Amino acid sequence: MTGPLTSLKILDFSTLLPGPFGTMMLADLGAAVLRVEAPHRPDMVRLMPPYDGDASAWHRVLNRNKRSITLDLKQPTAVDVVKRLVGAGGYDIVLEQFRPGVMDRLGIGYEILRVVNRGLIYCALSGYGQDGPYRDRAGHDINYLSLAGVMSHSGRKKEGPAPLGVQVADIGGGAFGAAMGILAAVIHRQQTGQGQFVDISMFDMSIAWHAHAVSQYLVGGEVPEAESWQLNGGGYYDFYETADGRYLSVGSLEPKFWQDFCQAIARPDLIPRGFDQTPENQQALKADIRAVIAMKELADWTIIFAGYDVCVEPVLSIPEMVAHPQTQARCMIVDVPKADGSTQRQVGSPFKFSQTPPAYQQVGGQAGAEATAVLQEIGYTDDEINKMRQQGVFG
Repeated sequence: MTGPLTSLKILDFSTLLPGPFGTMMLADLGAAVLRVEAPHRPDMVRLMPPYDGDASAWHRVLNRNKRSITLDLKQPTAVDVVKRLVGAGGYDIVLEQFRPGVMDRLGIGYEILRVVNRGLIYCALSGYGQDGPYRDRAGHDINYLSLAGVMSHSGRKKEGPAPLGVQVADIGGGAFGAAMGILAAVIHRQQTGQGQFVDISMFDMSIAWHAHAVSQYLVGGEVPEAESWQLNGGGYYDFYETADGRYLSVGSLEPKFWQDFCQAIARPDLIPRGFDQTPENQQALKADIRAVIAMKELADWTIIFAGYDVCVEPVLSIPEMVAHPQTQARCMIVDVPKADGSTQRQVGSPFKFSQTPPAYQQVGGQAGAEATAVLQEIGYTDDEINKMRQQGVFG
């Protein structure tokens, strides 16, 4: 592997989307990530269509650049394997995504594993964190965003909040939060030699994601609502439908952008109205903009706005985004090798480095595919491995 994180070895007990996406980002940057998967409870991601050959395409993305071992963690022998991986194996970073207390009951919680490796960084990623009245409560992305208040000022007044097309709490909060927490702990360990427990909550991260809106209440006593302020539909910063049922995003907030936007749509008379932030004016202004944008098709508006730098862009479909020259220039769609010599197109890493660029070694493979090799690396003999296989340690 290449990349800036080649010195890191991560033992990944996570499932579904948040944890695996986080370790995928770290693996893209060179970290050695070993997935520890349950043999009798396959990760749902492995079963989600579409399929690419004999595996879920989504699984192949989330598990690229990783190795996998299956372990029945209810067996003492499997617990011994985990301890040896953390000790002699050098996997001194652990990520788990169980509810609080599960890893402790299995005998591989933080306090136990830190005895094996004093420099251990142990990241527990969960919905609501390791304490508080909701610590044991189940949840999904839509629940975390709702309890965090994000959805109270998202959507439209008449229709209410709508499910988002991206998992903000899972990926923006859980995956990126875990990755950042782990890397911050790594820097601390490099400076002090000390490992630590990292507690990442998707609920906490969702609150942080709209700190700007929460500050309106904490400092100003204002409670943001849907379409109540400039950035959530209360002003002309919004989406507008074209004649062919497509949409333009208009973000012309700064005076110079707003003035040129009005010139582009041949309505310079709207310029002074853009600076009147009263709700009544903004809604009337939006109605006028809406009427103008509805007069032409998206292709026509794209040509018109190509000559202006005013923060106006079309709402692209995924196929259009994939083919867009900016997407191509940024290498955001990459070809990742498969075991049979072919490749699968995947979304690439968003991190760009001049000296240590991300590398794409392989798509995600079969659960437990590297079990034998991993165990041999930490000193198990072939006889010991065969015995464990007979005992059902690997499923």
